[in-house]
Amino acid sequence: MARIILTSGLGNQYAGGQTEFEIEAVDVRRLVAVLEERFPGIGPEINREMAVAIDGLIYQDPFLERIESDSEVYFLPRIGGG
Repeated sequence: MARIILTSGLGNQYAGGQTEFEIEAVDVRRLVAVLEERFPGIGPEINREMAVAIDGLIYQDPFLERIESDSEVYFLPRIGGG
């Protein structure tokens, strides 16, 4: 199963302070759906505010990116430009 790491803000707000999980998901879209099932409300927050790093590569629009069983997936605040 992939290792999933949330920011402390997401963990505190939605997951009772827990920030690391092991979850089986084939892509980021399914991962967000699993997180939403476990922690209602986290899905929209991830969609609005988070970028995703999979095995060290950061994706701004990651929803179809594959997740391998040994992947590490980090949710990170998006960086705004301007």
